[in-house]
Amino acid sequence: MAFADNLKQLPSIAHIAELQLIDGDGHVAATIPNAPGKAGSVTVYHALHAKHGSINVAAAEEGLEIFAEHTADAKAHPGAHPNIDRLLEVIATGKGYAVKVIAA
Repeated sequence: MAFADNLKQLPSIAHIAELQLIDGDGHVAATIPNAPGKAGSVTVYHALHAKHGSINVAAAEEGLEIFAEHTADAKAHPGAHPNIDRLLEVIATGKGYAVKVIAA
């Protein structure tokens, strides 16, 4: 299924202003705003967090499936899709993220 179709299957993020990804040391490693161009990533990361409790290896693997055609593009063009690159890094290192939801 295409990424756009996958997004339709995930819960709304209308109540979210941004997601903060917290590393193992408790620091904010990344912030993903609910803004044009990033809302799809917020939707995916929020759904993964809700299902898995964090962005761990299992969540990251599922996330790559949800990102569908964008995953192949991210692998071919590192840096073009930082939120997919982050999932690939979680799989490679085994180091995930806690997620803090900032309400809208």
